[in-house]
Amino acid sequence: MNSIQLTLAYRYLWGRKLRTVLTTLAIIFGVLLIFGMNTILPTMIAALQANVQGAEGNVDFTITSASGGSFDPAAAEKLRNLDGVRAVSASLQRTVNLPADFVDGNPAHPDTLTAVNLIGITPESARSIRAFPIVAGRYLNDSDTAAAVITQTLADSFSVRVGDTLTLPSASGTTQLTIVGLLPGRIAPGNEEVFVPLAQAQQMTGETGKVNLIELNVEAMAGEARRAQIQANLEATLGENFRVGTLIAGDELFATMEMAQVGLSIFGMLALFMGGFIIFNTFRTVVSERRRDIGMLRALGATRRAILGMILAEGLIQGLLGSGLGLFLGYLLAAGVMRLAQGPMSAFINIQLGWPVVSLELILISVLAGVGVTVLAGLIPAYYASRVTPLEALRPSAAEAAVKRQAGKGALAGLVIAILSVAAIFSGQSALITTGGLFFLLGLILIAPALVRPFALLFGRLTAVIFARQGIGGLAQNNLIRQPTRVAVTASASMLGLAVIVAAGGLVSSMTGMLGGMIKNSLGSDYLLIPPSIGVWGTNVGATPEFADRLRALDGVHAVSTFRYGTSNANGLAVSLIGIEPDDFRQVSGLVFSEGSESAYDKLKDGRLLIVNGPFLVATQKKVGDTVELLTPTGRVTYRIAASATDLLNAKLTTAYLSQANLAADFGASEDVFLQIDLRDGADHEAVGTQIKALAAAYPQFKVISGADYYASLMGMMDAAFAAIYILFAILAFPSLIAMLNTLAINVIERTREIGMLRAVGSTRKQIRSLVVAEALLLAALGTAFGILGGLYLGYVFVTAIDVMFPMGYYFPLSGILSAIAIGLLFGVIAAIIPARQAAGLNVVEALRYE
Repeated sequence: MNSIQLTLAYRYLWGRKLRTVLTTLAIIFGVLLIFGMNTILPTMIAALQANVQGAEGNVDFTITSASGGSFDPAAAEKLRNLDGVRAVSASLQRTVNLPADFVDGNPAHPDTLTAVNLIGITPESARSIRAFPIVAGRYLNDSDTAAAVITQTLADSFSVRVGDTLTLPSASGTTQLTIVGLLPGRIAPGNEEVFVPLAQAQQMTGETGKVNLIELNVEAMAGEARRAQIQANLEATLGENFRVGTLIAGDELFATMEMAQVGLSIFGMLALFMGGFIIFNTFRTVVSERRRDIGMLRALGATRRAILGMILAEGLIQGLLGSGLGLFLGYLLAAGVMRLAQGPMSAFINIQLGWPVVSLELILISVLAGVGVTVLAGLIPAYYASRVTPLEALRPSAAEAAVKRQAGKGALAGLVIAILSVAAIFSGQSALITTGGLFFLLGLILIAPALVRPFALLFGRLTAVIFARQGIGGLAQNNLIRQPTRVAVTASASMLGLAVIVAAGGLVSSMTGMLGGMIKNSLGSDYLLIPPSIGVWGTNVGATPEFADRLRALDGVHAVSTFRYGTSNANGLAVSLIGIEPDDFRQVSGLVFSEGSESAYDKLKDGRLLIVNGPFLVATQKKVGDTVELLTPTGRVTYRIAASATDLLNAKLTTAYLSQANLAADFGASEDVFLQIDLRDGADHEAVGTQIKALAAAYPQFKVISGADYYASLMGMMDAAFAAIYILFAILAFPSLIAMLNTLAINVIERTREIGMLRAVGSTRKQIRSLVVAEALLLAALGTAFGILGGLYLGYVFVTAIDVMFPMGYYFPLSGILSAIAIGLLFGVIAAIIPARQAAGLNVVEALRYE
């Protein structure tokens, strides 16, 4: 690509400023979404990792249970005499989420410290693994009990010093620890560490006689091959029940957020894909408009390669400019979302969000996507431009005939794709159904040119009635029919945006109907005792069973149901285990069954049986009635799947419900992390509630909430979330506005001479403006019709795909359709403003001389 090509490209872009700005906006928008959205979630994940995982120190290997739970410390003894191993230390580490205002007790000033990492150690073996540079007081002794060594920054947060007590939530209520030593303050943000004797940590977490982490160092100067040999020996000694590597806490949440990140990436790529439609339409029109100029350049000796390079240079310049601005605006978007999300997120999950996390890889991907889409969108028009000869430049009708032939073949291919997409619904496979929905949209895009004429004739009659006094309805209709391919490309960009809005309406309507009943069923008890982090059960310190027994003993309490949490592994996949007491659970709560019935509760008491959710079945490729092996700290145990069901709090990846007796026996978990209480009929709610809160005061990790209030709060949050979904998807319709604006502006430029003739024979400026507005409304009506058609099918596909993993019925999205019609027509009017003024302001003499 030489300087002449770049010069010609620059001059043409500068000479068509409006078109250049509109085309570049499409790239900015797509890159903004890809970069901004994929910056938000990594930032949240980084904050969560800091929240659930403290500093591990500089150790060579970390060993955890493959099931994710705690285990017998005897496993560490097997490693001490292995060849190459120099030091071994077993510990019990748990993240303790702190309730709101726990540090300073002042609601007016939210705590910056939301969690601490409780680490139970054997003092001497721990010191062989990592350094403990005490700056005040002393290190732990083997004889210490309720003693702690903390960092200086944690001491500052609690306003304590050596000799004072530090109060923390524990499984038995609150525990007071005497501070015997201080470590240097933490420089990097993250969880503060509280080191206590191993027995103390076991007592505080209810993990008597257990550890959950082994750290070890190997011989100095061990090379890569030697380290690999030592790791192999470790794995052979420990067996499949253990994982050698790095401790990763909170897998269940990170996996969910990573899936959300994939969804947002698809969202951004879809926006960029629509931008590609706009650019393709622009460059295709550019080639058509400049056929005479290109023919003259060829006659003067320009090669096909030179013409190709000139057109691609325009795309490259716009791609680089749009990508750069998209990166800048995407960062601002991410920073703004972080600030807005801090309050709600910290209240729900207890995290502190920092500045957006930006990776070089994401920057490169975003730039490559922006520039790549721009160049690829201009490649086909550039290729056809390079094949233009001087003779062909004088015979444009031949090219138009070729375009019509290509459109006919595309429509046939689109029809075949659409039929195959509909057939995918009957496969029952989630992946095929979702892919079929996207291919259905592709089929509509290919069919669109063939549908332009009948749709234009249909909507043209309405336009003729609206603009009857100006007499321009038929003229607007004919102008669109004259360029069916260009109109179809623009309508397709509108279709994609509006189809997503209609599909979102179907999804929201279906989820509203399903979730409303599920919230009432799962969380409709009289009182709830909620931990700091809902759903992320592994990061909460619960309570011993005695707390629930004391609640049951209160006068007026009918039943108390509790959740207990454990982790396991099935077919190499992490599994969240929820322990329930079947009789208590169905009195105050319930699951929504997709396979099986409530009789499955009784089966849980009879042996090793599970009730699993849809994602569990999909991930493990199992079905109801099958057996599945779950990994425990002592080996594999076989369970049978009794039913498939879920509730609102555990609608995440691979969740299984089992009896609390089996959870304790096989996985060693006996902490209550969530409690629900139902009162007797006629009980004084206020009086009993006061007693419940008095008992719960000793367990500050729980917040006592009325079930009715919590239900209203969740429904309000759900309505707000769905409103945000509509806003998010409405943003995706923005490229359709750019597409229509771009097409109308190009039409005005291309028909400058024609508009001049209309003005010369007596058309008023108002009639010219009305003509452009009529064309915009027709264009918007075409895109809206295609969008509603595609959106209804896409919404049904989404609901069907989700129903495979989550029980959901399809609800007709009337609100989504009305929103799509309103947005489509509104965008049509807005898009017509600038081109209409541009057309009405043309000088008659100059317009007649335009070529």
